[in-house]
Amino acid sequence: MNKNGALKAGRYWFVSVVGVFALLLLLPGCQTARATDSHSQYLVYVGTRGKHDVGIYGYRFNEDTEKLTSLGFEAETADPFSLVASRDGRSLYAANIISNFKDQGTGSVSAFAIDRQTGKLTLVDQVSSGGAGPAYVSMDRTGRFLLVANYTGGSVAVLPVREDGSPGKVTGFVQHSGSSEDPKRQASPHPHAFNVSPDNRFALAADLGLDKLLVYQFNSTTGSLSPAEPPYASVKRGSGPRHFVFSPNGKFVYVVNEMGSTISVFSYDARSATLHDLQMISTLPEGFAGENTGAEVAVDRSGKFLYASNRGNDTIAVFAISPRKGTLTPIEYAPVQGKIPGMFAFDPSGDYLFVANQGSDNVVVLRVNQKTGRLTPTG
Repeated sequence: MNKNGALKAGRYWFVSVVGVFALLLLLPGCQTARATDSHSQYLVYVGTRGKHDVGIYGYRFNEDTEKLTSLGFEAETADPFSLVASRDGRSLYAANIISNFKDQGTGSVSAFAIDRQTGKLTLVDQVSSGGAGPAYVSMDRTGRFLLVANYTGGSVAVLPVREDGSPGKVTGFVQHSGSSEDPKRQASPHPHAFNVSPDNRFALAADLGLDKLLVYQFNSTTGSLSPAEPPYASVKRGSGPRHFVFSPNGKFVYVVNEMGSTISVFSYDARSATLHDLQMISTLPEGFAGENTGAEVAVDRSGKFLYASNRGNDTIAVFAISPRKGTLTPIEYAPVQGKIPGMFAFDPSGDYLFVANQGSDNVVVLRVNQKTGRLTPTG
């Protein structure tokens, strides 16, 4: 229902993790810098939903000890379903998956200032997301715009970022229309992810309700949207596309299908943003017959391995990526040490995978073998 984070050559890369009861964001702490004989410490933010203490918690992760240390309850904010950080590491944004912000019939986006020394969050502003039930927020490559997928309202929106880090009024908006096969879940549009292309010229939206990956021309000066040509690519009806990721070389797009528990693989033409269907493969081990839904998808920074979460089978499916074809071959189905893994993300080094288990209310850290792609528990 967001991207890498390490301080390198003066630039930040960010990772976000989302679960129905937990969201995760990792970014470098400023108290410890990476050296040749020492690992880094990172700030971690976990967004929670439920009856009590709804909001964002802070932690610090130490790579040397593989431990998370609590920094406490950092911010009270309604149903923070998705998090993303600014590229300078000074602001944190939450998509609040609510439906009636200030009686406007929309959800909201909350902006917080980050104290990178202490991890403290300070609310800067909260504005309308442009539609009801925003389930996803991301940032364009310039850091000047936020992209929001309004799941309940069936729309996508672009919000500018002001100098103080606060979001402004919507500059780009598209209301999706239509339906697909499942009468309960696909009677109307439900965009579940909205991200820019690697060159920042296009924005793609995975719509679970339409079984489509919609493509828009994105104006990074004005923040406006207009349909690309062709305007979308389709997945198999009833699949329910949820999240997607580009390969590091920008030549392929991988879509995790929530309802179908599959990955759709597309080739991607950066000049025209044209998508061509290459493969559909199950995220489940052979013989599994229980209920399952797919949630998150990610590619390691080398572009050699793809990871997808199984809610029900309670594993992270690991695939090898063909360097030439971009197609997938299963490697393993790693247990997540919990129930119903929603979102996950790599730490900045790529050595660890953080998994938010919504069914067991825990965050688990798995060690990544960057040579084989395999995952092992850190304990």
